[in-house]
Amino acid sequence: MTRSQWRVWALSGAGIGLDGFDLFILGVALPLITADLGLSAWEQGLLGAAAVFGAVLGAAVGGRAADLLGRRLLFQVDLAMFVVFALACAFAWDLWSLFVFRLLLGVAVGADYPIAASYVAETMPPRRRQRLLVGAFSFQAVGMLTGALVGVVILLVAPDPDAWRWMLGFGAVPALAIALMRRGMPETPAFTAARQAPPAARPGLRALMGPGLRGRTALTAGSWFLMDVALYGVGIFTPTILALLDLTGDGDFAARDLASTKGSAALDLFLVAGFAVCIALLPRVGAVRLQMAGFATMAAAMALLALGAAPGDGDEITPLVLIGFAVFNLALNAGPNPTTYLMPAEVFPDALRATGHGLAAASGKAGAVVGIFLLPIAVEELGVSATVLGVAVVCLLGLALTAALRHQAADAAPARATAPAPAEA
Repeated sequence: MTRSQWRVWALSGAGIGLDGFDLFILGVALPLITADLGLSAWEQGLLGAAAVFGAVLGAAVGGRAADLLGRRLLFQVDLAMFVVFALACAFAWDLWSLFVFRLLLGVAVGADYPIAASYVAETMPPRRRQRLLVGAFSFQAVGMLTGALVGVVILLVAPDPDAWRWMLGFGAVPALAIALMRRGMPETPAFTAARQAPPAARPGLRALMGPGLRGRTALTAGSWFLMDVALYGVGIFTPTILALLDLTGDGDFAARDLASTKGSAALDLFLVAGFAVCIALLPRVGAVRLQMAGFATMAAAMALLALGAAPGDGDEITPLVLIGFAVFNLALNAGPNPTTYLMPAEVFPDALRATGHGLAAASGKAGAVVGIFLLPIAVEELGVSATVLGVAVVCLLGLALTAALRHQAADAAPARATAPAPAEA
């Protein structure tokens, strides 16, 4: 590992950390936005899904653009967009302006997924590539914990309904710092080599559905879709669910939001632990088996949470709820969350790596839209217990899909036999 490789790895992971920050901070801000703007349940779902709507487009277009124009250029463009639209969110004047700004912010978040994954996959030593991909993706949990810290501090300093403006606008600060550090990053050797092929010989989007690749596309896109239904549906509304359960017994919405944010931050420590488990077990167990075990454990955790959230149990529900969330977070990051990010970077060839990863990430973000939009409506109509049982069913579907298509990952040749270090800029 050269200094240039460590720099690429750290700055790739830092971009993923922005997604984690944005995911958590919106969960903290959403109850405040609801109180400030008077949102209905469907408006909460629409606003919660706005950035993820944008991420669908950003991942698909950004991945293809990275294969056509290069990783280096797109690495700068996506963060510049994040800075601009994070600041714009702080000055939104109504629901629809905030929706548009969050949508455009999501385009930047989505584009960073295939670009960062391609950068890491194409510049890391082959023997360490999988663990370094997961390590870079683990910055998502660091971003979530940073979002928790920022949310708690802002709520303590300014426990007012409009404190959400400071929360959403703060994302521009780390994004600007990362953008400045990314200046001068080198292009990857794999992209440079792939561009030397004649235009007529370069594969297009249709190749992902052709012989040899359609099974890999189905595995990566399908499992990421189901994983993100669960991740975003539960993750972004963890503070909201805890607030609905009113663990503090305090009727004031700001006090409930602060208490649920602290509880969510504590539960997110299990996300960090899950990444550590994944990195430790990956060389011996493999990505596919970790993904299957993770989906199965997530389903069991949601069943436990549903039992704890069932009405009529009084104060005794709290331990089961917290245990369910903790086990879900641990299993999520020990399995499907990092493995769905890892596999597209490994199974697609150089010329289609970012395109294939972008398609899989876009499918995942489409699943996130489903989870984010439907969860608040389902909670209102069906209650917390029935809603999280639905999430358990989604996790079981992810397990079944991975088991059915597991040979696609096992049969796939490694993305690259060698990975030359990028030249210093």
